[in-house]
Amino acid sequence: MDRPSAVERSLREAAPHEIFDVIRSLIERRHHAQSVELLMADYAMTRLQPVGVLPHTRPPVSVYESAPGRAFGAQEPHCVYDDSAATVTVHVPVSVRGDRLGVLGVTLRAGEDGPAPEVLAEIQGYADALAHEVVVAERDTDLFLQARRAERLTLAAEMQWQLLPGRSCARPEYTIGAQLEPAYAIFGDSFDWSGSADDLYVTVSNGMGEGIDAALLTNLAVNALRNARRAGLDLSDQAYLADQAVYGQYRGSRYVSTLLLRFRLPTGEVEIIDAGSPRVWRVRRGAVEAVELEPQMPLGMFEDTVYAPQRFSVEPGDRLLFVSDGVYDALSPGGEKYSLRALAGSINGTRLLPASQVPRAMLQQLLGHRGSGPAADDSLVMCLDWHGRPAVDRSPQGVPPGPAGAHHAGDRSDG
Repeated sequence: MDRPSAVERSLREAAPHEIFDVIRSLIERRHHAQSVELLMADYAMTRLQPVGVLPHTRPPVSVYESAPGRAFGAQEPHCVYDDSAATVTVHVPVSVRGDRLGVLGVTLRAGEDGPAPEVLAEIQGYADALAHEVVVAERDTDLFLQARRAERLTLAAEMQWQLLPGRSCARPEYTIGAQLEPAYAIFGDSFDWSGSADDLYVTVSNGMGEGIDAALLTNLAVNALRNARRAGLDLSDQAYLADQAVYGQYRGSRYVSTLLLRFRLPTGEVEIIDAGSPRVWRVRRGAVEAVELEPQMPLGMFEDTVYAPQRFSVEPGDRLLFVSDGVYDALSPGGEKYSLRALAGSINGTRLLPASQVPRAMLQQLLGHRGSGPAADDSLVMCLDWHGRPAVDRSPQGVPPGPAGAHHAGDRSDG
């Protein structure tokens, strides 16, 4: 039997472009699988595309209307039986730390009772190991990045997607999901996050202009913010140094609208700097409300701008939505702007979805308003669900704490 350590060792020893072949061989040998297929989610998060040498001979499948898509959306195994062939295909999600990458499909001979739980668990273990290696392998091979493309990316979009940390992330304290549109022609919008033991930093940016000019501007701003953050500077100094970097390059002719946030994981206290836009919405106990902030100058507009953070708190069960100008300014074919009422309705309509699925769903509703024509601006939606830090039971011999400790930080019953 291939133990997880043996599987991981085999993957580490394989060439980056061969890691899926290694997993496929292991599964075929261990479970006598008839076929093993890896599908990657495309940049628009609407299709699952096969991994393989270009050109792809197998057509993609829908995220919404397919068996692999069901496993991808629910993030749980999904089995499809073929009685005529006496087989069962097990679809399991390929995800790492909450970032949904794709689906692994394994076709097995069907037993009377279907795949045993231990077989499902083992296949999921293979998928988990593969997910970690895909993230590492993408530094050294284009195989998996090519599988994500339903169409050719513009050069600006290529730059922007390579800049991102991922499209979703999960920790006990929070879950994040984000999406950009038009996925294959994005240029100025971007997002970033970084977590540590006690802090979560989030930025949402919108560089002015179009095409390569906007992508270059946003790349400069995001990397300047990362440089300052990784030097251990506080939020105000991060904004100040990024502002200086952009101003030094463009002398005020171009600037970047940015939200900078620092979440204290133990307490839910938040520092935020509103350097222009986008805007923040909060869903608390079912009520949708805008988070009112004091606007400050966008990064790079003026020299020596001083930034002062504001503060608020998040509670377990809170949902925060970050929405760029491209959403508010989207026009229908008749010239009607996407209204705040429509946005609030979209936020309400997605309240039962996990954070990783909310941005795609909201942008799909925006597309319904805008129609099929080309977008006048790119759009970004980020969703952050705050769970709070789980309480640690420090009572002797596991005796539950008294009333003073009855409310756990991770309790979502009020949301």
